[in-house]
Amino acid sequence: MDNPIFYTGQFLLAMPGIGDMRFDHSVIALCAHDENGAMGIAVGEELEDVSLSDLLANFDIDPGDIGDQPVLRGGPVEPQRGFVLHSLDWGGQNMIQVDDRWGLSGSIDILRAIAEGRGPRRYLVALGYAGWGPGQLEAEMARYGWFTTPADPDLLFDPHTHRKWAGAFAAAGIDTAMLVSDAGSA
Repeated sequence: MDNPIFYTGQFLLAMPGIGDMRFDHSVIALCAHDENGAMGIAVGEELEDVSLSDLLANFDIDPGDIGDQPVLRGGPVEPQRGFVLHSLDWGGQNMIQVDDRWGLSGSIDILRAIAEGRGPRRYLVALGYAGWGPGQLEAEMARYGWFTTPADPDLLFDPHTHRKWAGAFAAAGIDTAMLVSDAGSA
C-alpha cells in the first residue's frame, strides 16, 4: 500500500460552494494530519466582541501593553478551548512543532509569556479548532471541497484576516475571481 500524503504545515482553503457555511472562505492552518484524522486552526475570521485582553482578564492575567488584539474563531470543535499558533522562537510546555513552520500551544503558560513580553515574536490566538476523523478530510478533498497550498508564515501571521483566503490562493497562482461554486458536467 502506498504511503498516504499528509498535509501538515499547509493551508487548507475552502473552495466556493463547500456546502458547510461554517467553513465558507476558511483558511485553516493544518497542524496535525495522519491516519487518525486531522486537526487545524482557522485563521481567517475574528470573533466579535472578544479581544486578547478580555481573554487574559478571564484568566486573571494582566494584559500589560497587549492592546485589543483580536481572537480568532479557530473552528467549530470545542469553541471554548484556546490555542496559540506561534513562531518557533518560543517553546513551552506541550508545544507541538508543525514541520519547521510554526508551533501550536494550548497551555496557559504561553498566554502568561505573551502578556509578560517574553512570549513568541509572532502569534495568533484562537478559540476552537477544526477536526476530522480518520479518512474524513481525504474524502472531503476528493469531493473538491478543499484546496491545499504551502502555508506561508507571513500570510499566516498577517493581522488582516479578511485578506488570507484570497492571498493564499494568489500565492498558489490562482485568481479567486475565476473560482466557481458548482462543477459542470460533460
